[in-house]
Amino acid sequence: MSDSERLDILNDQGLRILQKPGAFRFGTDSVLLADFAPVKPNDRVVDLGTGTGILPILMASRVPGAQFDALEIQPDMADMAARSVALNRMEDRIHVHACDLRRAEERFGHGKFTLAVCNPPYGKAKGTIQSQSEAKRLARHEAECTIEEIASAAGRLLKVGGRLAVIFPAPRLLELMCALRKHHLEPKRLRTIHALPGRAPKFVLLDAVKGGGSQLHWMEPLVLSDADGEPSAEWRRIYRVDDKQSKIGRKK
Repeated sequence: MSDSERLDILNDQGLRILQKPGAFRFGTDSVLLADFAPVKPNDRVVDLGTGTGILPILMASRVPGAQFDALEIQPDMADMAARSVALNRMEDRIHVHACDLRRAEERFGHGKFTLAVCNPPYGKAKGTIQSQSEAKRLARHEAECTIEEIASAAGRLLKVGGRLAVIFPAPRLLELMCALRKHHLEPKRLRTIHALPGRAPKFVLLDAVKGGGSQLHWMEPLVLSDADGEPSAEWRRIYRVDDKQSKIGRKK
């Protein structure tokens, strides 16, 4: 572990992860997506832009048997994610690749995965103030990869009937759905995320099926805090903590 890194404990199961305080770190969105993604024991999963490796580490800990390929365009982040995988003794199930997801089909082939997950950059290219840090800029803004390119990559990597699960800003939901449908990924489950009861959603969780039909299932809204500001029962279920615990940070 270098001087620029720190080792964080994820939960009471002993999962650990390396992070760089000055770079992008995982937050609530990654934890929510790991819970939402419909991973099964025999799945072959591709994480499109793994960052710290948080998604495959959490998902692998919950579902024995699933195999993961985690793609990360930044070589230093890919190296750190691979070392986090090793810390958790998951090398036989999670394989980290320093790879541009837009060229992933060249490495893995067409239609090789049953599930794809992605926590994509939220900031639209040229539409938001961009981070000065290169690592944060790539993780938070569409500097190198757009939602259109992510949908295209997923559409090529997934088998027919395979699923893509993403978390995305609610105001950009229509843009997300249009990109998915263009690449034969039909939205199937949608869950809005609300900070407090009665608030408009800030994010959405959505999964889509390659070659699926057009029916969309609206799930119960996910409210993160009760009216008094305390973590909701659903938040505690996802984080696996009781009323007074919080083992994983709630913010980016």
